[in-house]
Amino acid sequence: MNGKHEGSLPRQHQARQPGREWQMEPEPEYMPRYAGSGKLQGKVAVITGGDSGIGRATAVLFAREGAEIAILFLEETEDARKTQALVEDEGVACLAIAGDLGDKAHCERSVRQIVERFGRIDVLVNDCAEQHEADAPEEISQEQLERTFRSNIFSYFYMTQAALPHMAEGSAIVNVTSVTAYRGSSHLIDYSATKGAIVAFTRSLAQSLAERGIRANGVAPGPIWTPLIPASFPPEAVEKFGQNTLIGRPGQPSEVAPSLLFLACEDSSYMTGQVLHPNGGDIVGG
Repeated sequence: MNGKHEGSLPRQHQARQPGREWQMEPEPEYMPRYAGSGKLQGKVAVITGGDSGIGRATAVLFAREGAEIAILFLEETEDARKTQALVEDEGVACLAIAGDLGDKAHCERSVRQIVERFGRIDVLVNDCAEQHEADAPEEISQEQLERTFRSNIFSYFYMTQAALPHMAEGSAIVNVTSVTAYRGSSHLIDYSATKGAIVAFTRSLAQSLAERGIRANGVAPGPIWTPLIPASFPPEAVEKFGQNTLIGRPGQPSEVAPSLLFLACEDSSYMTGQVLHPNGGDIVGG
């Protein structure tokens, strides 16, 4: 799915979040498109939401570049098992941990488990998220608002707080935000608000950590074919998903993961507090 105007996606819907990648048609593209060159050789990378979507593609790409991997996920066990196998097929170790990253105590337990296994953390990718459609602000319940913020931004804080004591000079944090942080979304108001918070968090974190030699950057994808899409939107919206971009189709997770790799490795050593935009041609901040 690399050309323009590839046609409609099959109509589909999943009844609960987080979505399941194994139920999607077609399956998202997650495998790296090139051979590794050791950009993360000997590193330890932690990826939240690492079971599927952008997280899966990032885990496999980082593994191909030599990193040992820890993936954190809520409860999508089948997807997580596949991602773990894909990572291990690249010849590196993979630790998979299930649980709610909106819970600070779980984040702390997970980091302890990761450090016990690997000894340190060199790269933290905060990628877990959920979204729920609502046509008007009044339709967003208190429960939904709190849940979305807990999943999408509280987890980033909690994981960063837990990981930092185990990150040394030269480490990197990469936060996944969204194009909706810049252009908004009338039907994803709470989600967009969390993504805007991630941008501010990333910029502030970069300023706070500069003296420690730890970089913090972000990636703001546009419409990407991940399990969030059939789990969030009705079948008729899924069918047309991503067609309004300049490229004329949704992006694939494998097209976003290289941006995360760039920010995680030494190729981006002179970048901190910045956000990359793999979004199909949506011009933002210009």
